[in-house]
Amino acid sequence: MSSHKILNIHKKNPALQEILSKELKISGILSQLLINRGITSAASADKFLNAGINHLLDPYEFFGMKKSVELIRKAVSRKEKIMICGDYDVDGITSVVLLKNTLHKFGASPLHYIPHRVREGYGLNKSAVDLAKENNIKLLITADCGSSNHDEVKELRKNAVEVIVTDHHEAAGPSLPDASAIINPKLRNCNYKFKELAGVGVAYKLCQALTDKQLEDELDLVTLGTIADVVPLVGENRIFAKLGLLQITDARRVGIRALIDVSRIGGRQINSGFVSFILGPRINASGRMASAETALKLLLSEDKAEADGFAKEIDALNRQRQKVESQIIEEAQDIINREINFKDHQVIVVAKEGWHQGVLGIVASKLADRFYRPTIVISMNDKFCKGSGRSIKSFHLFQALLECKDYLENFGGHAHAVGLLVTKDNIEDFKKEINRLAKEKLKVEDLLPSIDIDMEISLGDLSYPVSEEIKKLEPFGTGNAEPLFLTRNLRLKGQPQALARETLKFWVTDGSITYPAIGFGLSSFRDSLMNAQAVDIVYNLKIDSWRKEDSLILEVKDIFFK
Repeated sequence: MSSHKILNIHKKNPALQEILSKELKISGILSQLLINRGITSAASADKFLNAGINHLLDPYEFFGMKKSVELIRKAVSRKEKIMICGDYDVDGITSVVLLKNTLHKFGASPLHYIPHRVREGYGLNKSAVDLAKENNIKLLITADCGSSNHDEVKELRKNAVEVIVTDHHEAAGPSLPDASAIINPKLRNCNYKFKELAGVGVAYKLCQALTDKQLEDELDLVTLGTIADVVPLVGENRIFAKLGLLQITDARRVGIRALIDVSRIGGRQINSGFVSFILGPRINASGRMASAETALKLLLSEDKAEADGFAKEIDALNRQRQKVESQIIEEAQDIINREINFKDHQVIVVAKEGWHQGVLGIVASKLADRFYRPTIVISMNDKFCKGSGRSIKSFHLFQALLECKDYLENFGGHAHAVGLLVTKDNIEDFKKEINRLAKEKLKVEDLLPSIDIDMEISLGDLSYPVSEEIKKLEPFGTGNAEPLFLTRNLRLKGQPQALARETLKFWVTDGSITYPAIGFGLSSFRDSLMNAQAVDIVYNLKIDSWRKEDSLILEVKDIFFK
């Protein structure tokens, strides 16, 4: 499709391939795929391929865990009032549900507070603090937030409220809130070996320590939050996802069954893609377009009719979200066409009055993908303007905001995703400053999209047993991408077919072997494909079960015409 994309092809290691193949009795292809993922011994490969609940780390390795457990047990034994304050996204919602479920097992009935995304924004806020004081709360636990809420934590502690912060975000400054205990793998003084937990993963570790159990029945919640928050599916996250996806498929939780039914994916094996693109966006739509309470009630529900009603409500909100998102993307594209000079603007900053604040992050993500530049989308108001940003591989967006903090009222996030608050008067100065920084830090090649390819292979290397082996690497996601293969100098065989939803179906051959190929969203390349003398294709190897007959098919991600 584009001759300007950089192909990053992993270097083959034949010697190590042979060792792993012999010791593990696997193919050279699977051996190389493991090597590409940094797995270079039979022992580490076995641990990766057979990751299970017993491979989870001891939660007490967390700094602050022992103190947190003591505070919760003390509050429960004294029948003191407990409150949970979470975030409005999937990660935050599942964290709150998990903590409520666990505390209920101890006889507690905690209150909860999830801020309104548009009216209040992210994090522990004054309304939550006021609610805690009004209800004589003695222990407040944050979920997926709190690491930067100095003033709010200080006010709670001043009113004799113990505060446990559970979070996975980097703190916005050098100091931390004066909480009673903080559980966060990103803390400099935290020796917990796995640093990439989502907020719900951190909450799970607290619940694990509190109950002294593995809590396998809660891994469906942990998996929803982990995959939706796009943290790397390696280490403990891989274990959560591997086991939790099986639970989501079984859908023993009434709310998850209702969500699967309304999404029309019942009867199928749920993988990480279904969570990322179907289930997660619906849960998120609740907080984006209205209140996250609807999604929270869905996941807490034990009544089928009630859950079905909540699921239909958030499905309708998701359709509304899609319409609003499409309109903003179109308007943002017009602004980019008029105002952005790609020679001078390494970071895209677009702003307009009236944009729905609930979808800014999705719009930023799609524009960053489209232009392969860090992108910040801002909804302007009379005074404070809310923005959301998404980045590219080589630009640490949170660090950039730290260096631009003089122009911002507030901000938070991590390397690839941020939220910010800025005054209308400061938007232009902020835009100039972040682009000045980007010009210093980014090279020309950093702004060229790249494709990470696992192996260059021939059609003769493909087989049904190889495709079955590849399944052992699941679940796929950030940090463990589905294997991408490159095959060069193929010719078209027969007439390509343009199918519904811009899908292109065609057949490729190397002269002796022919395979079907399918490219979603590639129908516009039909004529180019027909006129090309040869093509190089980048693809995932899939099993096509159409008409209940399994066959191999190449799911094409990129085409290079010759």
